[in-house]
Amino acid sequence: MDNQLTLEQKKRKVQDFRPIDDVFFEVLANDVPFCEELLRTILEDPKLVVNDVIVQSSERNMYGRSVRLDALCTLGNGEKCNIEVQRSDNDDHLKRVRFNASSITVKESQVGDRFEDVAEVYVVYISEFDIFDRERTIYHVENVIRETGEQVDDGLHRIFVNTIYNDGSDIADLMSCFTQKQVNNPKFPVLTRRMNELKNEEGGLNIVCEVMQKYEKIAAEDAAKKERIEAIQNMIELGLSEEKILTKYTREDYEEAQKGNG
Repeated sequence: MDNQLTLEQKKRKVQDFRPIDDVFFEVLANDVPFCEELLRTILEDPKLVVNDVIVQSSERNMYGRSVRLDALCTLGNGEKCNIEVQRSDNDDHLKRVRFNASSITVKESQVGDRFEDVAEVYVVYISEFDIFDRERTIYHVENVIRETGEQVDDGLHRIFVNTIYNDGSDIADLMSCFTQKQVNNPKFPVLTRRMNELKNEEGGLNIVCEVMQKYEKIAAEDAAKKERIEAIQNMIELGLSEEKILTKYTREDYEEAQKGNG
C-alpha cells in the first residue's frame, strides 16, 4: 500500500515522528554512526567505537521467554550496549532493564566460559519521563555495598537518561533533540543527517514507511489475539469443555486464556 504513495504523501505520513518514538528510533538506530554518536555523548567517551548494531532483535532465553531489544550494539572492545527508548511510564523499568541485561548476558555466554570472562553489559535507557523524580538528566545505577558505600563492579552498567530535565549538558541537549520532529544541531551532525534522510529523501522515507507497516501489522495481530483470549475466557466461564473450545481455538491461546482466568 505504501509503495503507491507519492513522495509528498510519505513525507506527511512521517513528519510527526521523533527519535523517541519506537518506529522512528528503530530506523534511526539501524545506522552505526548514529549509535556511535549517541553513545559517545551519553557515556561521555569521545573515543568509543560501535562495530555493529542489531535493531529490534528478538532473543529467546533458555526458559523460553523472548526479549525485545531496541538496539543492541557491539562496541569496539567487544562489550555489549543495549539502547532502549521508552515513552510510557507503565512498567517496572528497573526490572525490565535487569531482565534485558540478563538475557543479553546469557545469549553472549558460551559453554565453558569462566565467570570472569562474562561480557560487560551496558544498558542505556532513554525515557520521556524522569524515572527517579530527582530532577537530573542522567542517572548511573551501580551496585553498592550498603555497609561501606563502596561500589561493586559485576559487569552490569545501567544508565537512565530522560528528556524532561535539562541540566545544560551536551547529554541534555541531545535528549532535547529526541523530542523534536526536525533536528538541526551542529553538536550532533550524524543525528541531523540521519533525520534529514529519513524525513525528506525517498530512500529514507521508504524505509520508515516499511517499518510503520510492520508495527501496524504487529498491532493488528496483538488486537486479534486479545479478542481470541477474551472469547476463550468467556467460554471457560460459561462452562464449555476444553475439547469444545479447542475445536475453534489453538491450544496456545487456550493455555494463555487459562492463565488470565487463574
